[in-house]
Amino acid sequence: MSTVADDDQARTNYPPVNRQENIFDTYHGNKVADPYQWLEDPDSEETRAFVDAQNEVTNAYLKKCKLRQQYQSRLTELYDYPKYGCPFKRGKKYFYFYNSGLQNQSVLYSKDSLDGEGTIFFDPNKLSDDGTIALARSAFTMDGRYFAYTLSKSGSDWKTIHFMDVDSRKTLPDELKDVKFSSLSWTHDNKGIFYNRYHVNSKSDGTETSQNLHQKLYYHYLGTQQSEDILCAEFLDEPKWICEATVSDDGRYVIMEICEGCDPVNRLYYCDLEQLTNNITGILPYIKLVDNFDAKFEYVTNFGNVFTFLTNFNAPNYKLITIDLSKPDMNDWVTLIPEHSKDVLEWATCIAENKLFVCYLQDVKNIILIFDATTGDSLATLSLDVGTVAGFSGRKTQFEIFYQFKSFLTPGIIYHCDLSKDNIQSEIFMKTDIKGIDTCELQTSQVFYKSKDGTSIPMFIVHKKGIKLNGSHPTLLYGYGGFNISLTPLFSISRLIFIYHLGGILAIPNIRGGGEYGEKWHKGGVKDKKQNVFDDFIAAAEFLIENSYTTSKLIAINGGSNGGLLVCACMNQRPDIFRCVVSQVGVLDMLKFHKFTIGHAWTTDFGCATDSEEEFNYLIKYSPLHNIKAAANPDVQYPALLLMTADHDDRVVPLHSYKFIATVQHEIGSLPNQVNPLLIRIETKAGHGAGKPTAKIIEEAADMYAVIAENLNLSWQDGFSSNSCL
Repeated sequence: MSTVADDDQARTNYPPVNRQENIFDTYHGNKVADPYQWLEDPDSEETRAFVDAQNEVTNAYLKKCKLRQQYQSRLTELYDYPKYGCPFKRGKKYFYFYNSGLQNQSVLYSKDSLDGEGTIFFDPNKLSDDGTIALARSAFTMDGRYFAYTLSKSGSDWKTIHFMDVDSRKTLPDELKDVKFSSLSWTHDNKGIFYNRYHVNSKSDGTETSQNLHQKLYYHYLGTQQSEDILCAEFLDEPKWICEATVSDDGRYVIMEICEGCDPVNRLYYCDLEQLTNNITGILPYIKLVDNFDAKFEYVTNFGNVFTFLTNFNAPNYKLITIDLSKPDMNDWVTLIPEHSKDVLEWATCIAENKLFVCYLQDVKNIILIFDATTGDSLATLSLDVGTVAGFSGRKTQFEIFYQFKSFLTPGIIYHCDLSKDNIQSEIFMKTDIKGIDTCELQTSQVFYKSKDGTSIPMFIVHKKGIKLNGSHPTLLYGYGGFNISLTPLFSISRLIFIYHLGGILAIPNIRGGGEYGEKWHKGGVKDKKQNVFDDFIAAAEFLIENSYTTSKLIAINGGSNGGLLVCACMNQRPDIFRCVVSQVGVLDMLKFHKFTIGHAWTTDFGCATDSEEEFNYLIKYSPLHNIKAAANPDVQYPALLLMTADHDDRVVPLHSYKFIATVQHEIGSLPNQVNPLLIRIETKAGHGAGKPTAKIIEEAADMYAVIAENLNLSWQDGFSSNSCL
């Protein structure tokens, strides 16, 4: 609990912010004040002055944080370890991503054999001095002759597509712009590639807020101008539709998976490319296999005209089905691998001509099974420790696969499996070790606790071995709870430093809204059931307190994007049980999020205040921006708050954080009992998170944990020794 008696720190003086009391929006007859609406214009001089003034206050505070430099130095030291991606074979060469440690961007290497010496194939670090140009998506032709790749600047979702001749390593003159949320799929004749773009009438550098509507599917012939590209599909009456185009394993078909939001549902169209007499010259004569948004259908492979799809159709835990294109009626669909009663079938891919590599989620831990791709018979199980399959490479035409395992305490183990042998077994191909920190002195456990409505919620807890449960341990509680996304065990140096050097506990509850237990778990935390997500997270904190892991004075909560919404909503609802809140790139204005960039796609999880009075009524009840109020108990103040956003975040535009910090400083910052700081950190030349250079990752993490340490009053510990690895 944050109380006046707990705090002897100096009050923070916040910059004055223009508050326009006469600005209102009307929703279904309800007037809602929006006094900081002017902050929605990222280009105005007033907004720029606001950003500068807020950063000045935050930077001054950060300079006073006692552990900031020590944390950053230690993080820089420990982050400097080699990071490998799974090797993958294209043509006659092997490729893999590698970062020597502190390089801003990972480098793509190639080599002629697995035991050969790698040479640099593509180095994004040479594209900018500060590492803010990142390699995003890439695709080789089937024969490995050409390489298509997308580049992102300053973390924006906007991409440009470029091309390279693999043997000569020469960049080709083709350049495709205005690309966002795009396919990248070559036809097998090497003539060109399917991709998606928007027609942009204004700027598209990642700082704009205009909606992304009317995406179109194009085909680009290699060696031509973008202005000559072939329009293959557009949906003029459906401006929100987004189309992912994939060329089938055999090169004969292009499969179009069309969605209009973030729900795991899509329409399913296809086109037989062999039926095109004059190549691709216009709108594809696609056939509608599934023409509704009732379920998800994801292409896995095909044998002739018999296609395998991953689907949640009548299967909330997912299954694999086959559809014969000559008998497409739903009654003729065949279940290949049935839905499991509890485990979630996350993804599948075809390998070694007729086998399926299938990854399940079992109580938030990955397991791997190999099946026969035609009969569905189980062939093998590849054993894994408690953790996550974080990488994979393998193809239908190849008889070897690689997959990477990670966990809270394992930075990476790459396994290799030779599928040409009768006995399917994996062996370690490469293992990453961390110098300077002994993960054997730490442990991971999984507990289950009851939420407010009695639902059992799993939670991972990571801490040093042998701790006494006496309520003395600072705790970082991290959550997400949305969009069918599962929080599985992954490695993080910055979190390990919190545990190792600050004596902390990491707790990650797998709350509803995620995909940990399939679509039912997801649907249990969306729209009018979103309060379940907050209740689950608050119950996690209560469990940790009741079981003497920690106390309210020692709990910091953290989340990003939808998780940023989570922690701010929980702060509003229960300011008494959290000491510090770090919200990264959060969705905080729940009445207007759909009006900006790709926000309209999130209405499938959130609802839409303008479209439905019912949805307005539940959104207004928890919208973080609209529920900032002093605690009923005058002795309770708001926790210390750090909002983190970036000027090129065109996923969750920074205006969410701007308006929230202005409101919380106005409503709470001037209260006599509020001494905990209410701050915002606004990064430049950065976006929602993808492609962020290593230097910025380290700086951001150091600032975040410095604020946590300052407000939980933590001291640096040199570590500990337990002989636990003997």
